[in-house]
Formats: sequence, C-alpha cells, structure tokens
Amino acid sequence: MLVAIVEDDPIIASAVSAAVSGAGHQCTWLRDGTAAVDESAVLTSDLVVLDLMLPGVDGLELLRSARARGIRTPVIVLTARGRTDEKLAAFAAGADDHVTKPFEMDELLARIEAVGRRAGDRLPPRLEIGDLVLATGSKKVTVQGESVDLTPTEASILELLMRFRGQVVTRKMLCEHVWGFDWDGPTNVIEVHITRLRSKIDTRLRSKIDAGRDRSRIRTVRGRGYAIADE
Repeated sequence: MLVAIVEDDPIIASAVSAAVSGAGHQCTWLRDGTAAVDESAVLTSDLVVLDLMLPGVDGLELLRSARARGIRTPVIVLTARGRTDEKLAAFAAGADDHVTKPFEMDELLARIEAVGRRAGDRLPPRLEIGDLVLATGSKKVTVQGESVDLTPTEASILELLMRFRGQVVTRKMLCEHVWGFDWDGPTNVIEVHITRLRSKIDTRLRSKIDAGRDRSRIRTVRGRGYAIADE
C-alpha cells in the first residue's frame, strides 16, 4: 500500500514511517494539514494515518472535507485526543479507526493491515462508465466489449480518473498516484500518457463523432487537469 503519514511530530512520524516501510509498504510523511491538502494525500493514497492536532488545516476538518467530496480512502486517526467524545467525533467525521497516543507500534501496524484489508474487500470488482469498463483486480480494460491493451501506467491513470468521475484530477495528483509522493519531476510528463490513453480508448468508441481532442472521453480542464466524461 501507499501510506501517507500526516503528523507534525517528527519523532513520531519517523518511527511510524520506518515501521510502515519495514512492513513492506510505500510511505510518505506530510507534516501539517495544509501540506496534506496541497498534496492531495487523502485522494492519492491507499491509506492515511492522520494526526488531528495539526498546524494549518485541522485533522478533523481535513477528514470531513475529504468525505464530503466522496473520497473513501481509509483513514486511521492517530492522536492524543483519547476521550470518548473525541473518538466519537473522529468516527463521525469519517475515520475508519482510532489509535490513541501513546501507542504500541505493533498494534498500529496490525490496524493498518486490517483497515487496508477491509478497504480492499470493499472495492467494486469493476468500474464502469458507459461502454468503458475497468476490472479493478486485473486492471483489464474493455470498450464496447473489446479488450484494450494498456500499459500499467495508462491503466493506473485511467483507474484514478474513473474513481473520481465528474471531478477534476490534477496532473500533480496523477503523477503522485502513479509514481508516489516523492515524485519531483515535471508534471507535464503525464500528458504523453494521456495522449496515448485517449488514442487507445477513443478509437474504439463507435459513438465518437470525430478524432478531435474536445470529443475525447478524457477531457482537458484548462489550467486544472483532466476529467473523464460520462458520455
């Protein structure tokens, strides 16, 4: 899994990151709520470990906002707020689990595995937008019943766009989804993959009027990113 640690305490963040990486997961650390929002951590990660008392955007505010936008990424709250009413507030905001500081690292790792496993079980077997279908397990793609041969990168880009149908996905979000949060290259590299993906999908859409860019199923939202159209 790609796990985002949103924690302002460098000692705790370092320890959790080392343990999560040691358990075989890719890990990134964001030290405040503003960075988590700017880096779209809850959108592009497989799981988030979230402190609540963060500089910038408060953890609960970040979580409520993500859930209001329909983002279902699993979130484990890791916080010193241990009163019952505080735990209930976290769950009401959309947390999947709650761990109170101080904590045992083995327990946190076990909860990460359990929450991640449950989230994987909840994934739909396939994503569908009209005649475009992507099997979430195998990453096989069909258009009007015909198989489309996509590279792993193209399939990953398409999956993110389909999961957030009707919403704009930025180039930065796509780069981080494909290559991880440590991506520091130019975001316009995604355009090459988008162009190839469009070509493979659009040429199989019998309802397509022309080969123009504006008729593509994958729409460019100028100055923002890309969105996948329903039709």
